[in-house]
Amino acid sequence: MVSPENILIIDDELQIRRLLEITLSANGYKISGAATGKEGLLIAATSQPVLILLDLGLPDTDGLDVLKKLREWYLKPIIILSVRSSEEDIVKALDNGANDYLTQPFRTGELLARIRVAIRQSQGTPENPILDFGSLTVDLANHTARKNNELIKLTSTEFSLLALLAKNEGRVLTHQYILKEVWGMGYIEQTQYLRVFIAQLRKKVEDDPSKPKVLNTESGIGYRFGS
Repeated sequence: MVSPENILIIDDELQIRRLLEITLSANGYKISGAATGKEGLLIAATSQPVLILLDLGLPDTDGLDVLKKLREWYLKPIIILSVRSSEEDIVKALDNGANDYLTQPFRTGELLARIRVAIRQSQGTPENPILDFGSLTVDLANHTARKNNELIKLTSTEFSLLALLAKNEGRVLTHQYILKEVWGMGYIEQTQYLRVFIAQLRKKVEDDPSKPKVLNTESGIGYRFGS
């Protein structure tokens, strides 16, 4: 029998912790809870959860500071659940190591999907993998991509961009992160440059580039591969 995966919830609101505990327990997860940042850091260190759900509005310290401290040693997924919905807050959290960000109130189904994607991502991919997304496949070893089994003609930069997004399926990547990873530090402010390449990629991988389902825009923040 497989042991349930342990998820840590760091949130000072008891009702939210209970709601999440009921929902996640019903879906096979084991739950730990903390009402403060200090308590959350201690539980994270002792229980080694497979994923952390973190609120930013904690009573003893700002959740962003807790995130930074966790990222000094904790390598598994952290998803932010917060009422803060400004682009600045979301970008700061993502740039400081959050894997995803959901604003409250959120849909339970969406949260569960984001958790599954984050855990799957954290388990790693095999060496020289072929990432299969149904009609679209990305071969990281041979630097090729296919749609409906037909080879897609991509430049080396287009493939690097597609591969980065595909390897982080379901995770929001900020403009600055993508630009740094694909083009280098000298390009981190060139968001228009990135938009041009995303538009080019959509023409090649999307069924309808005007209604993208693969390369999705997170307005003012970045892009997400898939739902």
